[in-house]
Amino acid sequence: MHTFLEVARQKSVVKAAELLHVSQPAVTKTIRELEEALGVAVFEREGRGIRITRYGEVFLRHAGAAITALRQGLDSVSQELSDAAPPVRVGALPTVSTRIMPRAMTLFLQEETGSRIKIVTGENAVLLEQLRVGDLDLVVGRLAAPEKMTGFSFEHLYSEQVVFTVRPGHPLLATGGSVFETLEQYPVLMPTRGSVIRPYVEQLLIANGVGRLPLQVETVSHAFGRAFTRSSDAVWIISQGVISDDLAEGLLSALPVDTSETKGPVGLTLKADIPPSAPQAMLMQTIRQAAEEIVPRG
Repeated sequence: MHTFLEVARQKSVVKAAELLHVSQPAVTKTIRELEEALGVAVFEREGRGIRITRYGEVFLRHAGAAITALRQGLDSVSQELSDAAPPVRVGALPTVSTRIMPRAMTLFLQEETGSRIKIVTGENAVLLEQLRVGDLDLVVGRLAAPEKMTGFSFEHLYSEQVVFTVRPGHPLLATGGSVFETLEQYPVLMPTRGSVIRPYVEQLLIANGVGRLPLQVETVSHAFGRAFTRSSDAVWIISQGVISDDLAEGLLSALPVDTSETKGPVGLTLKADIPPSAPQAMLMQTIRQAAEEIVPRG
């Protein structure tokens, strides 16, 4: 395209070759290859010189824009990877911070881009508001309600559901009846009202006849939930990704509760009208790879 643009400007293969510091046959060969790819002639002879054809004029507008966009892209990469580049600011729900982001960051740092990453955790509503006002570049977590997604785009990575978890040896692990029949007798750690999974949990409890939980505690703190559940008879209702390692290591146990109705998509949320920067695009790719490696398919 660069050769085509120069020939179009000079209206001469000879002059274009001189400016491009290549031979005349090389320019002629390049133009011929371009015409073969397009299936039309872009130049035609006119006396001792050449002139651009009607098809060439159409292509000229797009070729110029393409070269400009390419140069801007190269400049953007150079700027974004410089020491002065601002950090990529990522909002991650606790389930993602625990399960996906450690592996994603390991993969990202292996690329040695020099780019800085800032990771913020919190409730989904808070993170989306920060994304909306420009304080975050990307949110990794559950898909929000449709009315909350205006102006955002979402890329699905995997799906997960909540679990009812307790300490090993908890009395509810030994009962043969329904967990819901005696749930109100125990402290219950619930997701906060601003969390995405709260409506799913409430619907599940109502569907199983649980109305009031007198010993209810609302929290999104992984540290508190893990410590309190392991040291008491509390039942922690939380996204599976947050405590997947604890379950695998036997530090916590999942109660036999069917929570398939709480299953929902987890993915990348961005502002729809802002293209990702080079470091952001690279980080998104490592997040995708981490999700593929860690989360079982199905």
